[in-house]
Amino acid sequence: MRSHGLESGRLLPEILTPPPGPRARAMAGRLEAAEAPGINTLAGSSPLRGALSSTGQKTRAPSGATAMLWAEALGSNVVDVDGNRYVDLTAGFGVAAVGHRHPAVVSAVREQAEQLVHGLGDVYAHPARLELAERLCALAPLPDPRVYFAVSGADAVEIALKTGRLHSGRPGVLAFDPAYHGTTLGALAATSRPAFREPFTRPLEEVLHRLPYGAPAERVQEILERQPDIGTCLVEPVIGREATRWPPPGWLEALAEVCRRREVVLAVDEIFTGFGRCGAWFVCREAGVEPDLVCCGKALGGGLPIAAVLGRKEVMDAWRSDGEARHTATFVAHPLACAAALATLDVIETEDLVVRARTVGDRFGQALEPLSNRPGVTDIRGQGLLWAIELDSPNRAHTLSRNLLHRGLIALAGGASGTVLQIAPPLVITAEQLDYAAAALRDVVGE
Repeated sequence: MRSHGLESGRLLPEILTPPPGPRARAMAGRLEAAEAPGINTLAGSSPLRGALSSTGQKTRAPSGATAMLWAEALGSNVVDVDGNRYVDLTAGFGVAAVGHRHPAVVSAVREQAEQLVHGLGDVYAHPARLELAERLCALAPLPDPRVYFAVSGADAVEIALKTGRLHSGRPGVLAFDPAYHGTTLGALAATSRPAFREPFTRPLEEVLHRLPYGAPAERVQEILERQPDIGTCLVEPVIGREATRWPPPGWLEALAEVCRRREVVLAVDEIFTGFGRCGAWFVCREAGVEPDLVCCGKALGGGLPIAAVLGRKEVMDAWRSDGEARHTATFVAHPLACAAALATLDVIETEDLVVRARTVGDRFGQALEPLSNRPGVTDIRGQGLLWAIELDSPNRAHTLSRNLLHRGLIALAGGASGTVLQIAPPLVITAEQLDYAAAALRDVVGE
């Protein structure tokens, strides 16, 4: 039984116990004792001031972090284990685009769970999988599409890289810096940050070529001519995690044209930006680009893990085989996740969230304009409900994130430079909640 008083997801913050509260401190210590380092980033590099675990040992957290454990979430609200209520400006890494625990998604999952909880992966399908495949084909920003389901965003990138290799017959990949495509081996090779890549990916990097994001078309043409082994180009239409940055005007179109001339498969990573985040169903379509492959995920599942690659039929035909599937997973196109995805797409359409992201986001961007002259602020940029405040140092960015948390706002700082505070709330966030966030930012930025 819930006891957090979270009757709607449209509430303003309420901090009862400044984080980290006593329950969070105790649980953080227990997590550190039970989980491997790295997967629990709450435990790590710098001590929490006075935070003791249940065993009396001091807990640790990343620089600038504050222990806070989620207990419940609804709409744009999150409640922690100490009863504090927050407004989530991360949408759970972009997943909760329709809001946390949307009633339509919960209802769809409950109904599906009463019929079929698990199927047989790539061997035998189920009706929700069929319906979702057809729905995604209808939304795909490319002609004559086919769907290849995945279990995560990184898995979708792996599928795209393999598809490009199979179709082109060339193993080389062109990626850009900065970029974030996941942390599995193939996806990791295309991710730009060396700290993520170097311990694992040296063999893959032998065929991985990289240019600066936004590099002129002439440089792209040059590297494709110089490296004829390149068969796939992987690009984010908007850099998500690593910078929250948009490309120069016309760059995606020019990139697509160069790839088309060189018969290089263009794979666009819309895992973070797809399904309305930037005020369009897909950013590549808004940019006038029809890619060969589109990776999507995060918001698609409404909170459940599912992803997909949408691709041109002629490219996807490279997967045809008389044997078993060459890329699969036990939980691929999971019935509960497919049901959740169908409900999520319904919500995005019926609540007109794509248009709402654009209109509400424009208003929020105007409210951020006074911050541009604050000490330490080097840039403010955004579109729809994806915004970035870039600071002049990682310490200032993490301090801002921590100060916002104490005001009941969850926003993450990081990126390749460690200097970007990203704001990517649920698309259902209310005007009142966004106004509160903008006012809090005006109060704390520059402190």
